[in-house]
Amino acid sequence: MQGILYVSHGSRVPEARRQAVDCIHSVQSKVGIGLQEICYLELAQPDMAEGIRLLAEKGANKIAIIPVLLLRAGHYYTDIPKEIEAAKNKYPDIEFQYGKPLGVQERLIDILIERIKEKHDPISPDSNILLVGRGSRNPETPAAIQKIQKNLCQRLGGMNVDACYLAACQPSFEKGLEKSIQAGYRQTIVVPYLWFTGILIHSMQKKVREYQEDGHQVILCDHLGDHPMMVEALAERVYELLPGKKVKNYAQ
Repeated sequence: MQGILYVSHGSRVPEARRQAVDCIHSVQSKVGIGLQEICYLELAQPDMAEGIRLLAEKGANKIAIIPVLLLRAGHYYTDIPKEIEAAKNKYPDIEFQYGKPLGVQERLIDILIERIKEKHDPISPDSNILLVGRGSRNPETPAAIQKIQKNLCQRLGGMNVDACYLAACQPSFEKGLEKSIQAGYRQTIVVPYLWFTGILIHSMQKKVREYQEDGHQVILCDHLGDHPMMVEALAERVYELLPGKKVKNYAQ
């Protein structure tokens, strides 16, 4: 019997967990398989070991592990595989499948543009778009953000798009924002490439308010959230591991 385990990052912020669960519930309804569980990598329960145990006790003999992650980094390459290996030793009769993060997809860039236009439409040509990634020590992370930055620039007709990061990569969000202000753009439109709210979004909101209170035109867009295309993209990562499901290719 097929089971599916969605592995979300986890957060101390209840709203972040609620948003993740709401998005995954939408995917579960779309996928329509009976044995589906949600777990977290950290900061929330159940953890992966508990999620796998629940599926095993319900009779799953095949478990698809679906990382609820945007990009490949330490969680994808190290933390989740470590838990899968431990589970293989504990449940030798269960077959484990491992899915992929969403990666760089054209439809996710569509959402970024939609988020920008929600706050400012039409977009003033003398604005600076500041794309903000989470950041990681894995070199694939800045490479992916740079690809998104380039595609976003092209989709916005050559507008200036800068990229910065909230951790582990440079330039930092604070430096990126400061650079945009000092460059003299009429306004800075901050676009977080983050799936759900949480501590990082709260820190961005605080920094943006500081600049706004000093009279600078800084606009913070909403995160990706449970946009229907996010639900569709995650559902297709599930379909990739299930026999007989047709999948569109949006990844670049």
